[in-house]
Amino acid sequence: MTFAITQNCCTDAACVAVCPVNCIHPTPGERDFGTTETLYIDPGACIDCGACADACPVDAVHPVAELTPAQQPYAGINAAYFEGTGQLASGAGAGVDHGPNFHAWGAPSFDRVLPADFAPLRVAIVGTGPAGMYAAEDLLLHTRSEVTLVDRLPAPGGLIRYGVAPDHPATKRIGETFARFHTHPRVRLHLGLDVGTHITADELAAHHDAVIYAVGAASDRRLGIPGEDLPGSIAATTFVAWYNAHPEVAPDAVDLSSDRVVVVGNGNVALDVARILASDPDSLAGTAIAGHALEELRRSKVREVVLLGRRGPEHAACTGTELLALKSLPGVDLVVDDHDARIGTAIDAAGAAGAAHKAGLFQDVPREAVDWSAPPRAAGGRRRIVFRFHSEPLALHGDGHLRAVRVTSGAGEARGAGEAGEREIPAGLALRAIGYRGVPQAGLPFDEESGTVPHEGGRVTGRPGTYVVGWIKRGPSGGIGTNRRCAAETVGTLLADAVAGRLPAPTGGARAFRRLARRRR
Repeated sequence: MTFAITQNCCTDAACVAVCPVNCIHPTPGERDFGTTETLYIDPGACIDCGACADACPVDAVHPVAELTPAQQPYAGINAAYFEGTGQLASGAGAGVDHGPNFHAWGAPSFDRVLPADFAPLRVAIVGTGPAGMYAAEDLLLHTRSEVTLVDRLPAPGGLIRYGVAPDHPATKRIGETFARFHTHPRVRLHLGLDVGTHITADELAAHHDAVIYAVGAASDRRLGIPGEDLPGSIAATTFVAWYNAHPEVAPDAVDLSSDRVVVVGNGNVALDVARILASDPDSLAGTAIAGHALEELRRSKVREVVLLGRRGPEHAACTGTELLALKSLPGVDLVVDDHDARIGTAIDAAGAAGAAHKAGLFQDVPREAVDWSAPPRAAGGRRRIVFRFHSEPLALHGDGHLRAVRVTSGAGEARGAGEAGEREIPAGLALRAIGYRGVPQAGLPFDEESGTVPHEGGRVTGRPGTYVVGWIKRGPSGGIGTNRRCAAETVGTLLADAVAGRLPAPTGGARAFRRLARRRR
């Protein structure tokens, strides 16, 4: 009985490190690492030891024989990566059949070799999400550093706590892995302390050898179209924070009294939003969802959620794993709005070719020309999610409150109100889910175009001893596991600077900082 990696893989490669036969790929040294949606277990090499399942921080690894009906496709997905031959599809050893239970090992790497007399560092990390905690883990496990964790919110966790959907409890479980460092003897945790409000960046730096900013991307990208600020138009980031009880989002921030919701975007956040809106509230009752959100969902009149995609199904921004999960959502129908001939052509071509891209996953999803002038269909009390591709939002309309979203239409589609080539989709709530965006950090340089802090290998430009990691460093891309590699680079740069004597000497000590933090907070 072999194992398979399933939907909520975080790709942080903890499983790779413990596999005794090197059957999990791509590994950090291979070309595909960081580009695949999940890691994969070669069924021809797996020896059924279960070490990967024990090491996985998000419970994504399961015996093939124990996969649920919704998870069963992952047995084939894992096998397909290795082309069913026991060979690697790419990366080290690609194209060479090594026989069962063996894959070529890469050369050993020792990235944290420090001088014998390397003194302990005092490092502050601003932000306790995955990026900050991977940096803390690296410092604590490989050096004698003392780490000060600072977070402006009253609870630690960052996007693990406030960004992961409540019906993904296994993904949230990685927070338990990070939480063990909160009480580490060389860690001091300061919550409710905002750099820029309670203390300055210079004050924080003056009490530490180095400061790492892991503040993520706290804002969202805007559409830049008329009517975007109408009541009833909000960011998906606000909706996500609302159902996760973020302290900066009011319990009454979301009104679900409309029968149709339009979500602009079809990435993973958009699918999270659609899934929560369409799910049976009773199925969410045992999760970590906010109480006020659950009550509003119980009162919800939403019968239909429309996911707008500017491009075709072959370019859907969501991962295939999230789409597979959506297809098995109980009590919910999935439909593709067949308003443009290019949509069916792309889906059929992908299915005929056996292509691995996402368009092929829509082959078994019904296609129909949706009549947007009719109320949302709610046959048998079911709800539905409509994928509308090749449709770009042009404006939001309403008199004091949103009533419709004007979008581009497909060739031959029956027109609604508006000019030729356009139509209106009636809706009382619109959520933009087109990406997160970083915000300026007090005392640090900022690139307005990319929404990031300028840096070289994580070292902030023009501020010796100051570093960045995560989305504020590279932009809002990559999942949880991407932050492990990102943190490794930043910590490597920091340690190289320390060895070279490039870190400014602090003028205040740890005890003085604790007094300052208590006084200011």
